[in-house]
Amino acid sequence: MEAAVLRNSVPPDRTAPFFGFVWAVVGLAVGVSAGSLLALPGELSGLPLAFWLMAALAVTFDARPFSPYAERRSMSVFPSICFTFAIALEWGPGPAIAVQAAAVLVSGWRMRYALWRTIFNIAQYACALAAADAVVRLAPGDGYAVTGRLRPLDVLVAIGAAGAWLTVNHGLVASAVRLRFGGRWWIRFRQGLGFELLATGSLLLLAPVLVAAARTSPALVPMMVLPLYAVSRMARLSAEREQLARQDPLTGLANREALLAEVTEQVAAHAELHGRQAPGGQLALLLLDLDRFKHVNDALGHAVGDRLLVEVAARLTAVVRPPDVIARLGGDEFAILATRLDGVADARRVADRVVGELTEPVPLDGLPLDVDGSIGIALYPEHGADFATLMRHADVAMYEAKHRGDPVAVYAAESDHNSAERLSLLADLRRVLETGADDAGEITLYYQPQIAIATGEVVGVEALLRWRHPRRGMVDPEELIRVAEQSAVMRLLTRRVVDDVVEQLAKWSAAGLELRASVNVSVRDLHTGEIADQLAERLARYGVPPSRIQLEMTEGALMADPRRVLATISRLDRIGVAISLDDFGTGYSSMQHLRRLPLAEVKVDRSFVLGMVADADDAAIVRSVIELAGALGLRVVAEGVEDERTWRLLHEAGCEAAQGWFFARPMPAEDLVTWLARYRPITPAARTGAGEADPPGAGRTGTGGRARRDAAHPGRDGGHPGRDRGHPGRDVGRAGQHGGPARAEAAARLHPSVE
Repeated sequence: MEAAVLRNSVPPDRTAPFFGFVWAVVGLAVGVSAGSLLALPGELSGLPLAFWLMAALAVTFDARPFSPYAERRSMSVFPSICFTFAIALEWGPGPAIAVQAAAVLVSGWRMRYALWRTIFNIAQYACALAAADAVVRLAPGDGYAVTGRLRPLDVLVAIGAAGAWLTVNHGLVASAVRLRFGGRWWIRFRQGLGFELLATGSLLLLAPVLVAAARTSPALVPMMVLPLYAVSRMARLSAEREQLARQDPLTGLANREALLAEVTEQVAAHAELHGRQAPGGQLALLLLDLDRFKHVNDALGHAVGDRLLVEVAARLTAVVRPPDVIARLGGDEFAILATRLDGVADARRVADRVVGELTEPVPLDGLPLDVDGSIGIALYPEHGADFATLMRHADVAMYEAKHRGDPVAVYAAESDHNSAERLSLLADLRRVLETGADDAGEITLYYQPQIAIATGEVVGVEALLRWRHPRRGMVDPEELIRVAEQSAVMRLLTRRVVDDVVEQLAKWSAAGLELRASVNVSVRDLHTGEIADQLAERLARYGVPPSRIQLEMTEGALMADPRRVLATISRLDRIGVAISLDDFGTGYSSMQHLRRLPLAEVKVDRSFVLGMVADADDAAIVRSVIELAGALGLRVVAEGVEDERTWRLLHEAGCEAAQGWFFARPMPAEDLVTWLARYRPITPAARTGAGEADPPGAGRTGTGGRARRDAAHPGRDGGHPGRDRGHPGRDVGRAGQHGGPARAEAAARLHPSVE
């Protein structure tokens, strides 16, 4: 759009090639027109009145050219070309070039063109007129008749000359625009071609009529003003219709269609810059959504809402610098196309300027209205190479900004729950769960032991999901859950895990291994009572006591819908299935919820446990959680125990159980049996050096509240597995550890080869 472009500016990195082309065209124009211009002084005295009338009208009309406002960097249509082309047909290129130069000087002065631009316009027209004259000279026979009535051949010659004029003129302009702004040459050549063929072509084809009028009587020449006015009106009406189709009627900004065209063009231009690693090879699409705009419409009416949108548009126009483009996409959603960037930092600076401009309230009818918003940023080429992709990714980033409460967010793939890659992964996950398709990979469960700190006994395991994808290898468990929990596939996944875990518990029980297994569930699982029905049916089928399985939920799942979650876990509690609150300390659960819910244990989040040794604050948080849980009659499990020092600190604090790589990494069920056969319980007291006193609290085994909870659920032991988040490359077990006779016997029944 012309208003968005500095007419006389040239990007610094394009100065040399652009002006090299400009002066080359000027040199070509001098070469092709020098002879005819040198002969012009001798011809002036013999030129008729019709010539002088045409010359005067050409200069007068070019004082106000036809401007197709809807065309970006539009090539305004100058009426002088009708008269100068007629002059070239009738009296040769010399007089035509001279008159055209005078008309361009007038129009350049009125439109405030830079001197180089005016000189280039004169040169381009001189080359176009020279090309038209060459066609006339190459015409068969006598060429274009210079006297008498026009013949059919003369009309055909005029049409051919007009075609040569259009081709040369438009080609030179398109090449100059490409060198000035970048982009592919063919796209630049095609841009505006339709309008020029219609408007400029009409003016050129009026030239033979003007010649015929001049030959009949010079008095007929001024009568050409009316058809020229008709062409002008046609051009303006066409431009106005196009502009209305590409403009938001309320704010006057570009609309979605205009933004689409602009992004498509700029992507092509920046692809060239990026390909040769030139500065400014990136662009950004910023999507702005106003916060609480609906409240304004509801409280004050749509008329006030419209005035607010107009004010926002004015503020955006004031802060966004040309040649960047602002568009209103509808409602309270705006977009900004920022070009010539060198990275995300440049895009953030644009966004920060917008945020700063919108912080000041808008006074409407004496009422200050806040107009802050959320901005999502998508960059080319990192986040997309076309309008649709950039728009979708900017939309994802915008909603991420709203979710986080930040004014600005840059697109990140992990925030996109509907990316093509994730949708493909979700489809594969559904297939492997529904059909067990080999080409979708294999779903397995790994188990990580949980150890009673005071005695060193293995009191349970946590079931952890693993998916080996045929192309991606082992899928990150957190990514797997993020993909699944946004869809109904989570229900299938939970059913699969519950079925496999209950069946595995039955196998262990038959072999003499009495372990409790813990299964993680999502908020989607807890919103219905289906999981309670499924567990009751599976436990009865395999003859597994309910005390041998425990469900873990996060604080986020608890707070998402406390009423529905409470109803589900109350049913599970009545069945005899224990509930563990995972990642405790990282969510927003209140003491009221902890008191009301039938919980059996809490798990201290690994983010606090990992920092216990080096961070006194983390250690204080862990101790506080342990004391709080004890007062509420809950077991405490620490996850993420990676070293002996942390193990000892947890023992001193009175923590009952722990899991982590200090004890063992997650492993398949068959490897767990082997590990149990080799495992030898070790207690903090046993690891104390000779002559050393036992660490404080070494004899504590978790009485008080825990005893009450276990009494309420007979058969439960005092531990629970934790969650694996770690390094699958850690060794299984600990060097030199060997299991007791009971575990060895059980392992031998499952694996006869175990000694």
